[in-house]
Amino acid sequence: MAVTVTEMLKMSQAQLDDLFTQSPVGEIPKGEAKGTAIVAPGTTYTQDIANFINHFAWQGKIFDPAKGVLRNKILPFGLNAIIAKVYKAPSWLDNKECIVLDYSETSLLAHWVRDEIREIAPHIYLGKVYLGKKRLIDFALEFPASG
Repeated sequence: MAVTVTEMLKMSQAQLDDLFTQSPVGEIPKGEAKGTAIVAPGTTYTQDIANFINHFAWQGKIFDPAKGVLRNKILPFGLNAIIAKVYKAPSWLDNKECIVLDYSETSLLAHWVRDEIREIAPHIYLGKVYLGKKRLIDFALEFPASG
């Protein structure tokens, strides 16, 4: 079942967790993805918060699988910063394979952050953000269909 970002913004936390645990890991993506933060899932505020974050703080990620890294697009002008190592490893949520976005050795700012993603539909990934071992928020990555 293909799920869109708009549909994910309407899901509860339990539904997002089920979607993540039932999805295959997928391939490590390549290129630029539009990011959508999923904060307060299942509430009427989710879309507004996502729009605010997307406009002022975080727009997405740019993956370079050949180098095994990504860069985040941040701030209103799309600065490419905050690098992470990208590799496959067991998820902290369900211990099944996922794609890990690891900032521990590449970023002073995001040193304690670990993201995990899985492909939930063609060109669409659902992510989980951890600060230390505490789960914070979810996010979606949407890649252009051609890339």
